[in-house]
Amino acid sequence: MTRQGDSAPASRGADAPVFDATRLAQATLEVLAANGDDAPALARRQAGRLARVVDAARAGSALYRERLKGITPGRTPLADWPVVRKTELMQRFDEWVTDPALQLDALREFIADPVRAGQAFTGRWQVWESSGSSGEPAIFVQDAQAMAVYDALESLRRCMPHPLQRWLDPLGLGERYAFVGATGGHFATYVSTLRLQRLNPWMASRLRCFSILQPTADLLAQLQDFAPTLIATYPSAAALLADEAQSGRLAIHPREVWTGGETLSAAVRQHVQQVFGCALCNSYGASEFLAIGWQCSHGHLHANTDWVLLEPVDAQGRPVPAGVQSHTTLLTHLAQLAQPLIRYDLGDRLTLMAEPCDCGSPLPVIEVLGRCDDALHLAAPRGRPVTLLPMALTTVLEDDARLFDFQLQQRDRHTLVLRLPLPAAQAGAALARGCAALRAFCDRQGLPGIQIVGEAGPALQHGRSGKTCRVLGPPAAR
Repeated sequence: MTRQGDSAPASRGADAPVFDATRLAQATLEVLAANGDDAPALARRQAGRLARVVDAARAGSALYRERLKGITPGRTPLADWPVVRKTELMQRFDEWVTDPALQLDALREFIADPVRAGQAFTGRWQVWESSGSSGEPAIFVQDAQAMAVYDALESLRRCMPHPLQRWLDPLGLGERYAFVGATGGHFATYVSTLRLQRLNPWMASRLRCFSILQPTADLLAQLQDFAPTLIATYPSAAALLADEAQSGRLAIHPREVWTGGETLSAAVRQHVQQVFGCALCNSYGASEFLAIGWQCSHGHLHANTDWVLLEPVDAQGRPVPAGVQSHTTLLTHLAQLAQPLIRYDLGDRLTLMAEPCDCGSPLPVIEVLGRCDDALHLAAPRGRPVTLLPMALTTVLEDDARLFDFQLQQRDRHTLVLRLPLPAAQAGAALARGCAALRAFCDRQGLPGIQIVGEAGPALQHGRSGKTCRVLGPPAAR
């Protein structure tokens, strides 16, 4: 059965990536056309795409038929539309999606196998799982239309610090790309990197993934051997690599570093650029929409509002004026019809700037305060310092212990405290799983003597981003 908005099944095996050349060509033309829009033209694009998404949601999603009852696009102010949240969507997954082939149990079975990361679910959808940073993991599917839009946005709007080199080598044949991050699961960036490898087999030897879960010494040795010219990673991992390069333990010379997934501070940006002598390009994305924002040549972050609506709102869900940081942000996906996202509470704090950028783009400038977890600096035997990255720690607790609502804090250079917001009578088994997973990870990192303390019951702290801070440095350092 095919419902409105579904991609036509492609003639390929399930292990092939989701790709449609015709859709990519169309998305490319539309992205290029929007670069010349003024505000009214951009608003018309948004309105047309929003109406299409609403039509598909009403036709195929029982949940959205209920939630959008009485809503008329173009007449009902967007601020009066209902807000949806991750917990509700996952609880009503089969009512949320518009294609009956997207069954939650089958998708969970699919992502339970790490070998299938990057493959297509039933030959039609890329699938990735979100982290549980808000306490609730989720599964997101991307059809050929959504993937074509992401591909077009990434290829056409990403800042190119070395345009002459790109002109001389448009296919990137001389580049060596390294993704340094969480691997082994169905995570959005990792899946996207594997998909790129499958789409371009000739790049297989020049595009590699490096796990941040392995011991730092092994990671450094692998990067040293690969000698990447371009590194894509998280800000905390980029800072760690810069520290290691500055100390002389890593000798690589990337021309570009791409960061995303965490808040990038001005200090980390400056540190990475100075140590490596390279350009740093930041981006903003989420499992819900992979390519929300891109950094222009002036260093500002622009939102791709021709394909995604972002509404910065206060704690009562009311729009905040330009220049004011929001309590949270509502996201509407204008390219996704199989799994509609309409006024979805993303959880990030965002500031929409009033002034246009001098780069000339008609797309708005945003400032984002997202995940702000800390890197932990511990002491190995004989006092040797070891840094544990927040993304690695959260991945271990999610994947190995199946914990999502937690807080891990460093008490001192030899002690970690794992907190769960549960009554003591209910927390025992979960704390045991979490402490065991952390102990095994610390052993692999050369930290066999680290003490891990489990605590139940205390409320979890929230950081400046509004989200629960899941990895905290020692109290004196905050």
